[in-house]
Amino acid sequence: MKKLLTGLFLSVLVLALAACGAGKKDDASSGASTDDKTDSKENVTLTVGASNTPHAVILEKAKPILAKEGIDLQIETYTDYVLPNQDLASEDLDANYFQHIPYLELQIKDNGYDFVNAGGVHIEPIGIYSKKYKSLDELPKGATILLSSSVADHGRMLSLLEAKGLIKLKDGIDKTAAEIKDIAENPKNFKFDANTAPEMLVQMYENNEGDAVLINSNFAIDNGLNPVNDSIALEDKESPYVNIIAVRAGDETKKEIKKLLEVLNSKEIQDFILEEWKGSVVPVQ
Repeated sequence: MKKLLTGLFLSVLVLALAACGAGKKDDASSGASTDDKTDSKENVTLTVGASNTPHAVILEKAKPILAKEGIDLQIETYTDYVLPNQDLASEDLDANYFQHIPYLELQIKDNGYDFVNAGGVHIEPIGIYSKKYKSLDELPKGATILLSSSVADHGRMLSLLEAKGLIKLKDGIDKTAAEIKDIAENPKNFKFDANTAPEMLVQMYENNEGDAVLINSNFAIDNGLNPVNDSIALEDKESPYVNIIAVRAGDETKKEIKKLLEVLNSKEIQDFILEEWKGSVVPVQ
């Protein structure tokens, strides 16, 4: 009986020692794991607001590339031109990607935003569309031309009409800020209707409103139009209206913002833009 009790005691002691040893091993492993986590580089989340097309599509292409650089890109999509800047100002976004330089400058002037242009990515040539006529030459006298209600678009749209020989703007004005009242010559006595929100111009075109409609390419593409094939005239690729990454002043020096621009201007993304939109969207680099 004594031998039996001694044997049982020794067995329990061995098991206890083994359990303690296992516990120490687990603790050591756990400690190593904790150290690894501490030493590992944490991802940085970057939230960017963007128009659906082409901006958000381009960002989605860039997302896995940025992930390899430790940047978790979160994309918030918008269908208007007002909220992305409001949300950037309120710090709901780290950056936005939907607007060109003249629009950004006007927004800063009108709203006092402390924003800067972190860098350009692409140009979306604006187009003139018509359900009734196949060329600009066919537009009759007194034709109604529909423009965006966004005053920031007017200079660009009127400059396009001037470049195509339809009107002439006053000498000496800043054409990026031109308005309908700045038209000096209008040989065909066109009527200009600027009462439609930019995102609704495609619908006006589809409804056969007006004789010609000027539509921003992001809205055209987003609604299934191909600016190269469907427009009767297209803005030159040398347009100064570059779509940019906008950030709050001071944030343009952040590593994640610089990396975002580096990726968006990379050959991989440039080639994607050219292949995806066949000239309807043109990279700036």
